[in-house]
Amino acid sequence: MSTSAPVDVLFVLFAAGAIATAYLVFRTDSMVRAAYWLLASFVGVGAILVLLKAEFVGLVLMLMMAGEMTIMAFVMVMFMMNPAGLNPMLMVHQHKTAIAAGVTSFLVLAGAALLTDFPNAPATQTSRATEELGTELLGESMLVFETAGAALLGTMVGAVAVASRRGRYGDAEEGSIEPPLQPDEEWAQASAHRTEEDEHEPSVHGGHS
Repeated sequence: MSTSAPVDVLFVLFAAGAIATAYLVFRTDSMVRAAYWLLASFVGVGAILVLLKAEFVGLVLMLMMAGEMTIMAFVMVMFMMNPAGLNPMLMVHQHKTAIAAGVTSFLVLAGAALLTDFPNAPATQTSRATEELGTELLGESMLVFETAGAALLGTMVGAVAVASRRGRYGDAEEGSIEPPLQPDEEWAQASAHRTEEDEHEPSVHGGHS
């Protein structure tokens, strides 16, 4: 067995895992599960980048996707009309178009990967690889992207702060009323009654709504 065999095995495992979890994104019936299946797929891609000696890019990809998918799950559960993860829902629209686009994209990308004669030119080792990569990618826009990163961090903190104990459908400790797949008259009346109660309760600032 050659010295590269373990790396080849890991590459196949990570690639197969990334494809399988990407497929599950469109098979699950919950947007929260879809978000975390997508995270798992990108973790596989990041692990492949680490195998290719692009450790910084691979780890940053995993870190970025972990934060992004978690915040997206928070926001979807809080603000969607059909709270993600509580009720089943279709994850794919325009099925025939989506299938055709997915198959075509896969064939084009797989063909490019298999048929392209990539050059074998390993980069020289340098102790400033991360700095040189940042300069190459961003150039003079480095400060702009750093500012955007701080803004995104503030958005994440704000999203977590908004996720208070009192949810959109009532106090979580008293039991919120989740909407059914097909709202009926009984649910509509219960929801309207809870809304009236909320309007007469003191706000978090001590006043009345």
